[in-house]
Amino acid sequence: MKEPKPLKRDKALQPVSHDHHHGLLLCWKIRTGISKNIPPERMKNYTDWFFKTHLIPHFELEESVMFPILGNDHDLIKKALAEHRRLKRLFEAEFDLIKNLSLIEEELEQHIRFEERILFREIQKLATAEELELVEQKHTNEKFLDNTEDEFWK
Repeated sequence: MKEPKPLKRDKALQPVSHDHHHGLLLCWKIRTGISKNIPPERMKNYTDWFFKTHLIPHFELEESVMFPILGNDHDLIKKALAEHRRLKRLFEAEFDLIKNLSLIEEELEQHIRFEERILFREIQKLATAEELELVEQKHTNEKFLDNTEDEFWK
């Protein structure tokens, strides 16, 4: 069966997709840190910063502005919300750091791929111009500033 033709991302959703790019980079940094046997506390310090600074605001935007486009009873939204809850628990965990970092790396990447390939396609297909404009207005277009205090991945 032929794969569906990639959908050009609406300009209102592009900044949210850029956020996802930084999330995928986080996954790469965790993988790299684990492969280099970096102490898990160093990686946890970075993931705590990333979670607080970038991921929480990103989840809040999706949950308050984007997900209502399909409604909380939509199966794709239920899946996304459950994944958000799971990821929050993993980021907030203070035990089994290596195990949780590995799970963050795996599950965050899968979650981003799901949102980009499936959920956002559906949102873009069904959203009105006004809803897309609201997403664009609510997204902070601040340039991503990385935390370079401890670049354990280098």
